[in-house]
Amino acid sequence: MSDGAAALVAAADRALAARDLAQAQALLRQAADAAPDDPAIQLRLAGVSRAAGQPRIALEAVHRALALAPLDFTALVMRATLLDRLEDPRAGEAWGHALAQRPAGDLPEQFATVIAQGEARHAAWLDEREDRLKAATAASEVRSDDDERHRIARFRNNTLRRTRPYHSEPTHFFYPEIAEREFHPRRYFPWLAELEAATDVIAAEMQAVMAAERAELVPYIQYADHLPLDQWRPLNRNPDWTAIHLWQNGRRIAANADHCPQTMALLERVPQPIITGACQNAMFSLLAPGTAIPPHVGVNNARLVCHLPLVVPDGCWFRVGAETRFWQRGEAFVFDDTIEHEALNPSDQLRIVFIFDVWHPDLSAVERDAVAALIAADLPGGAAGL
Repeated sequence: MSDGAAALVAAADRALAARDLAQAQALLRQAADAAPDDPAIQLRLAGVSRAAGQPRIALEAVHRALALAPLDFTALVMRATLLDRLEDPRAGEAWGHALAQRPAGDLPEQFATVIAQGEARHAAWLDEREDRLKAATAASEVRSDDDERHRIARFRNNTLRRTRPYHSEPTHFFYPEIAEREFHPRRYFPWLAELEAATDVIAAEMQAVMAAERAELVPYIQYADHLPLDQWRPLNRNPDWTAIHLWQNGRRIAANADHCPQTMALLERVPQPIITGACQNAMFSLLAPGTAIPPHVGVNNARLVCHLPLVVPDGCWFRVGAETRFWQRGEAFVFDDTIEHEALNPSDQLRIVFIFDVWHPDLSAVERDAVAALIAADLPGGAAGL
């Protein structure tokens, strides 16, 4: 701020202290002319204009400030409050813009009260908008099947910004032009019913492995500390998340697999990738009480991951992208682990899930061969075992 503009602002402050709003307003206009690139002066002018009972003039000053600093939290909040005062239908959306820029940490008490009111105003606006959008798509949803209804609902929630798009972001191998789905529809995996029907058998064999003296139970995540894999660092070699492998990177783990003949036979009827040094993979995943698996992504989008929950205490959940599910014993699902996902066991008991990988259903037999050949040729390039 130039000396001249600073002097005008100081004079405006004195006029404001004397409750001469008109003089303060005039001085701030002069200061704004002297420092046209200073959004703070425009915000002062907006505040004085609002106090003078001139909300539209105040709003014009806020818009000039936002033209200079589009993400300024104070300016965005002032715009939302002014639009509310003017009963402008844009107020609800304006509160969404302001809340998106809310700084971390606690706000001053008087500010927190305003923000709480803004949150309520924005939530009400979202509900009204959602009702309008639901009415617009109602005729289409009546004619839709379950998968179509799910996608229409997600389209609506993305539009409302209740959810956001998530995309496949594998750490190593990205196969192009195949469907990105957080959880894939069951119709692509007709063997899921047989898998779920075998829940008790698989759980019994899992218990047999855990009781065996020579069973191999290892940390789920194991890698050299020098590797740049920060997404896993809290759980690297951590016994809070362990695995009993039946297949690991294409190698049959006899000490465990020998106790699970029916589970192994079932896996033979599932389209698992077979890639030298990388796949097959199948395991019992054990998550300790009170353990969180942080948001992360997997290695290769050409294969998906199946979960069959076996031991699930209350409250254990799993999020992929924008969808969160609570594991239910015996209810399997298939998801894309190259889309950001995380999990939590908030209970005081162990959670156990049977996990294995399967081919992405969009891949032809030729494409599967190409994926297997490329990944095998690239190893030991660093993707195996992740």
